[in-house]
Amino acid sequence: MSKKANLIAPYGGKLVNLVVTGEEREALLASAAKLPSIKISMRNLCDLELLATGGFSPLTTFMGKADYERVLHEMRLTDGTLWPLPITLTADPKELPTVGEDIVLRNATNDIIAIMTIDEVYHWDPQTEAILAYGTTDPKHPMISEMARWGKVCISGPLKVLNLPKYYDFVELRRTPADVRSLLESMGHDNVVAFQTRNPLHRIHEELTKRAASQVNGSLLIHPVVGMTKPGDVDHYTRVRTYKALVDNYYDKDTTLLSLLPLAMRMAGPKEGLLHAIIRRNHGANHFIVGRDHAGPGNDSSGKPFYGPYDAQEMMKKYEPELGVKMIPFEMLVYLPDEDRYVEEKDVPPGARTLNISGTQVRDEYLAKGKLLPEWFTRPETAEILRQAYPPRYQQGFCIWFTGLSGAGKSATTQILAELLLEHGRQATVLDGDVVRTHLSKGLGFSKEDRDTNILRIGFVASEIVRHGGAVICAAISPYRAARNEARKMVGENFIMVYMDTPVEICEQRDVKGLYAKARQAMQEGKPMGFTGVDDPYEPPIDPEITLSGYGSTPEENARKIIAYLKEKGFLLAQD
Repeated sequence: MSKKANLIAPYGGKLVNLVVTGEEREALLASAAKLPSIKISMRNLCDLELLATGGFSPLTTFMGKADYERVLHEMRLTDGTLWPLPITLTADPKELPTVGEDIVLRNATNDIIAIMTIDEVYHWDPQTEAILAYGTTDPKHPMISEMARWGKVCISGPLKVLNLPKYYDFVELRRTPADVRSLLESMGHDNVVAFQTRNPLHRIHEELTKRAASQVNGSLLIHPVVGMTKPGDVDHYTRVRTYKALVDNYYDKDTTLLSLLPLAMRMAGPKEGLLHAIIRRNHGANHFIVGRDHAGPGNDSSGKPFYGPYDAQEMMKKYEPELGVKMIPFEMLVYLPDEDRYVEEKDVPPGARTLNISGTQVRDEYLAKGKLLPEWFTRPETAEILRQAYPPRYQQGFCIWFTGLSGAGKSATTQILAELLLEHGRQATVLDGDVVRTHLSKGLGFSKEDRDTNILRIGFVASEIVRHGGAVICAAISPYRAARNEARKMVGENFIMVYMDTPVEICEQRDVKGLYAKARQAMQEGKPMGFTGVDDPYEPPIDPEITLSGYGSTPEENARKIIAYLKEKGFLLAQD
């Protein structure tokens, strides 16, 4: 019998377990029906699962105010333990009982997940958290636009978890930290290197992970995130199918473990790298691969990366001794076609031919055109799974999202665009702002909160249409950047923002309903209506895919410009 591995201890020394079983669980379930309850978000649910199973050890609940403040300012819990990012549960204060009482936490379908005894209710500020935790207030960062929708207060207190989230997909790969530790112990290697991923694995990743395991003479934990990742990422169902095919066919089963992680990523770059390392230590890993631009959210509104490409590696190196987890940097590998092997960039022989395919090329030159990726780049199983999941772009759904002032020309251009799409064989659903307010959003007013709710409803419907391969045109003022960014996140990659850049003076001249005149009259009388462009701001998009002038160009000319863009990007086939 092989020896059991002596794995690194969990972070803080002990693996937290908040799951209640047996008679205590039955009694709590019976009492839960009489208690007040709140529904928690997908992010909260992922966080709660990692709190419950010890993935976030030594945390035992959502952070109270003292831990929250110190983590924001110093990256430490109140006892001095290094912890990079806040883990909080926000709520609407109107839904809460008094401090000291119990509240039931339910998921989106009203299933009971846990009971919290409320110890603390404290206010928090999204702008402060944005700056201190993520280094930006730019709503292009997915966390910043999301935080704008969170509850006004944070709650904290002891948790009793009655039911972990129920999954029906890839059940055999969904393991708690204790489960993962047990399997790694049976592999017999004290050293374990973990690999974090939210993307399909290609040959370069396969080579890197195998080298890392060999380097530490240990086991390899392939640990993909299947909770919340970056908007627009390949869905986890497709990704996990590729991971399974690779591990089954190309890795050593005696030293490789594939397990899924229900983490809600923050896309917080270097700080998130530390959080990932802590989570992997709790799963039994003492080495962690950190890539270039690790957990990066991409570019900000000015087109610059939110974080530097090696910030995460530098921060990880700095805190290695405290974390107890050694970093293995992701070295850039390139393929030598004449030798059929991958080498580090620094080891390329002089004059040797090299091949590489960027992520953009994968999307635009291969998947968008229905072409199989070459075998030197990815395994045939992965190439076929990706081709099945990603039809050519002209068969994919897309969303045209018009934004601009009332009277800017959105509806007129939409009407003509819908006809031109039919000419090209694409039928589009039109979600016009006025029509949506009559049906889908009936009863909503024009407060900022109600306007955001209206936009998110349109975004949700649009995302479902696009997900099922349909085309949708959304024409709503959508005045606020954060709400538009949330809509973009819902729809994903095939979101095309069209900014109708029409001066307010022109919009007023066209105003047959007299809305601008009424708004200005109300302003003079000291009774502002909250009308966009008069007494409520319109935040122009910083980086729309298309900017059109609603003055000096006809609606038809503008619609044809959009058609030209769709052809150029491959959403429409060029007609002879």
